[in-house]
Amino acid sequence: MADVPRAMAAQPGRRGRADAEEPVAAERGLFQDEDSCSDCSNHDKPGSNLQSFVPEGKTHFPEIFQTSQLLFYERFRAYQDYILADCKASEVREFTAEFLEKVLEPSGWQAVWHTNVFEVLVEVTDVDFAALKAVVRLADPYLCESQVSSFTLECMNELLDLKEHRLPLQELWVVFDDSGVFDQTALAIEHVRFFYQNIWRSWDEEEEDEYDYFVRCVEPRLRLHYDILEDRVPSGLIVDYHNLLSQCEESYRKFLNLRSSLSNCNSDSEQENISMVEGLKLYSEIEQLKQKLKLIENPLLRYVFGYQKNSNIQAKGIRPNGQKVMHVVSSTMMTGLLRSLLRDRLSQELCKEETEIQFHSDPLSAINACYEGDTVIVCPGHYMVHGTFAIADSIDLEGYGLPDDIVIEKRGKGDTFVDCTGVDIKISGIKFIQHDAVEGILIIHRGKTTLENCVLQCETTGVTVRTSAEFLMKNSDLYGAKGAGIEIYPGSKCTLSDNGIHHCKEGILIKDFLDEHYDIPKISMVNNVIHNNEGYGVVLVKPTIFSDLQENVQDETEENRALKVPTSEEADTAERIDLEELIQCATGKMELYARSSLSEQVEGNCEIVNELVAASTQKGQMKKKRLSELGITQADDKLMSQEMFVSIVGNQFKWNGKGSFGTFLF
Repeated sequence: MADVPRAMAAQPGRRGRADAEEPVAAERGLFQDEDSCSDCSNHDKPGSNLQSFVPEGKTHFPEIFQTSQLLFYERFRAYQDYILADCKASEVREFTAEFLEKVLEPSGWQAVWHTNVFEVLVEVTDVDFAALKAVVRLADPYLCESQVSSFTLECMNELLDLKEHRLPLQELWVVFDDSGVFDQTALAIEHVRFFYQNIWRSWDEEEEDEYDYFVRCVEPRLRLHYDILEDRVPSGLIVDYHNLLSQCEESYRKFLNLRSSLSNCNSDSEQENISMVEGLKLYSEIEQLKQKLKLIENPLLRYVFGYQKNSNIQAKGIRPNGQKVMHVVSSTMMTGLLRSLLRDRLSQELCKEETEIQFHSDPLSAINACYEGDTVIVCPGHYMVHGTFAIADSIDLEGYGLPDDIVIEKRGKGDTFVDCTGVDIKISGIKFIQHDAVEGILIIHRGKTTLENCVLQCETTGVTVRTSAEFLMKNSDLYGAKGAGIEIYPGSKCTLSDNGIHHCKEGILIKDFLDEHYDIPKISMVNNVIHNNEGYGVVLVKPTIFSDLQENVQDETEENRALKVPTSEEADTAERIDLEELIQCATGKMELYARSSLSEQVEGNCEIVNELVAASTQKGQMKKKRLSELGITQADDKLMSQEMFVSIVGNQFKWNGKGSFGTFLF
């Protein structure tokens, strides 16, 4: 067994084949720390440090090494210190081969050759490190399991002959050996397999810049992979990412085929010119898709930019008999509570008309039983729920008592706690506690949702107001969000009155889409107290062009700032923002900033108005230009004017870590 080097990235300068370093004992294991999760036995005890398992349904096969459950830091350290170091994308295969030469046993071990069609036991006789392939022969006795019955010993030998008995290393799963001799072989192949399945992209080799490949591509993709595994990324964004990845791979295949056909064509024909144009279009499409992928891979940009998500919740509509039902939720219904309900709440409804009353022991079953126009009354108690409140019809959900006495706590993993798509939903007098959610405690996809006299104890994001949705929040308290307390998407309407928003990462985050064009949201903020947030009280995401287009102020008061109307060249610049530069800045030096000259208490209100009105005006100009380019030349100026705010007054900003208001420029 060849000795292995220490962490190669620790040395200054680029790593080369001639770099010789003091070897460490092979028994330590290349990627094994003493506290490593993959170290499943005592280091003082000889033998393997890895676990073994039998593939599901493969009882006749020997046990194989369990290497697929490595932690993030184990893979990170392996790629950074041992395999890739500071290599370029074009050097990945060379560096990987060099690494395998140091740690891989060249022969004498068995593996399961795993494909989508069959699994067969093979024995490795040699390794072609440069090609990342192993030379194999069928093990004796012959073991094969297949979805079809045609893979006899003779058929398999013929297949291996066609492949010259050379198989890709990532298709081999090393058979377990408790001596510990093949631990590093199993781990090395696992890292190669994981890299080419989850990190490497077919177009990576064509991208070169001043950043090394690990920093530019490996680290963000590895972090995204584990963020997804650990339920830190919303399901809608995961679907978007995989769809974008598939689109980019398909477009890149078409581009390569087209480029190959052009390279074989020497004539200056009309068909060649058409192919050139198609190639340029494909190249532009691929670049846009790659930039969107990088946006999702970067955790900072993933947080500040919005993404589209469609809710599949279907409204039931009005009950077939046309009646409305009152649902009463109580874990235990006592006579005293029933009398109070009859006196204070139910008698008012019964006086109007005959009303059906249904009783439930938990609020989730009551919500699921609702039709259009129903009312749910939740009695005092602490209710544990394990699902999502999917509210698709216009209903009233109200607590009977004080919010602290009516607690609905979500347990179990899931994207959201309360999902609203109804035309007019009202929620009041309830305390919601969120655990283990990927997205926020409350999401309004469309329609109008009113939240009054409620308490929201968050864990991820608080409230998300999506495009075309309307949200009214009054006399409520929101705290504890690890993201923003309230996320406001473009094209939405949000009214906040007499609320407390505190102890979140940011109080309010006004998002934008990177490549989709919507109106700035209409926001009203009156008499809110936004305090003790880690970052800013309010953060606005906006293009750099908006800040560049402000001229010298003609009236020096904060209430009236003059804005420069963009020229056509400047508008063009706004539509050619380079995301690559944005991503590089975001990973290094780009920061949110605040204007510290304004007081947090009163003048913060004026600043928010000024910034958002400026952004609204510029978006209007850009939208008008796009309509003109499409031939819509008689756009109504009133429609284009975008009146942004109803009012921003009386808000207090106290003790926010970075100030009352900040902007994220892109």
